[in-house]
Amino acid sequence: MIATSTLPAEAVVDLSAVRENVRELCRRAPSAQVMAVVKADGYGHGLLPCAAAARAGGATWLGGAQLAEGLSLRAAGDQGRLLSWLHVPGDDFAGAVRVGIDLSASAPWAVDQIADAARSAGGTARVHLKIDTGLSRGGATPTDWDELVGAALAAQAEGAVSVVGVWSHLAWADAPDHPTVRHQREVFDLAVARAEALGVRPEVRHLANSAATLTNPAAHYDLVRPGLAVYGLSPVPDLHDAAALGLRPAMSLRATLALVKRVPAGSGVAYGHTYVTERETVLALVPLGYADGVPRAAGNVGPLLVAGAVHRIAGRVSMDQVVVDLGDDAAARDCRAGDPVVLFGDGAAGEPTAQDWAQATGTIAYEIVARIGARVPRTHVGGDV
Repeated sequence: MIATSTLPAEAVVDLSAVRENVRELCRRAPSAQVMAVVKADGYGHGLLPCAAAARAGGATWLGGAQLAEGLSLRAAGDQGRLLSWLHVPGDDFAGAVRVGIDLSASAPWAVDQIADAARSAGGTARVHLKIDTGLSRGGATPTDWDELVGAALAAQAEGAVSVVGVWSHLAWADAPDHPTVRHQREVFDLAVARAEALGVRPEVRHLANSAATLTNPAAHYDLVRPGLAVYGLSPVPDLHDAAALGLRPAMSLRATLALVKRVPAGSGVAYGHTYVTERETVLALVPLGYADGVPRAAGNVGPLLVAGAVHRIAGRVSMDQVVVDLGDDAAARDCRAGDPVVLFGDGAAGEPTAQDWAQATGTIAYEIVARIGARVPRTHVGGDV
């Protein structure tokens, strides 16, 4: 059994796994640079430690959605290439320019505000223009592409910005043979060609997320942007598990049993009694709930490793706790408060994985790790490089 500390619960993050995963991603995309995406607190794993581990593994770029993530990385001393892409009017673009954060622009208003910020900061902003190739989220549509490129080139002509990248994002990269993947690449190629015809000379063209990095070399271009795979989880679970892709999950979610007790047959468990014991049995209380990121949908299905065996949550998930029916065998009768429980890990000790939780609750592994709450301490190990 994996040992746990005396904390009620903790998420243990193995930074050596992050380093090894990034090295594998670099190997899988030898013609491209690798941007490790560390948004959302490193997918719940810890922004700063995981960013450092990714750099040590060979990532020449880091990526964050919100500008605050990039500013935090700079404040912590990271000086490598860094892209921020999800902005609203009034963001601290001047602060970004001062510390050398590359900025994405999807519309002329963004170019205008970034250029104004660069003027006030006395520098030149590095800008990546985003084309919407079919995801219909960020990016300029092909119809609006010339307007965006023209605004950026006008700002570049006066020295306020330098257009260094053109990029987009795939809608269905986890199905590499889906026709949308080829179509988006074709739209992207046309957008790059049009931008170059208008005068853009991009340093990097980038389209590939984790799934495309691992399954679609034609989408690698100059830079790939893996996120989930950095943390050792498969972005294509219907095709390959993490081990088959050469990845190792970095996070394990552990807790300490708060209470163990025997109850008679017919005992209703947790709110609404959606679980009723069929026999006299041993119940264990785990001090993690939906406030900590355990999906409420995990009621009666969420897997946990306790006393050397995988059990399921019994009844509904509460805000702070879940109950597990351990049965009535010798291992269950030997359980005590203070014993360890593992909700998910890399599976090496027989524990469930984040992908097992995703399948059990009808979601994706991204959500399982990224939703772990702030009151669950992150313990980082394997950080020596």
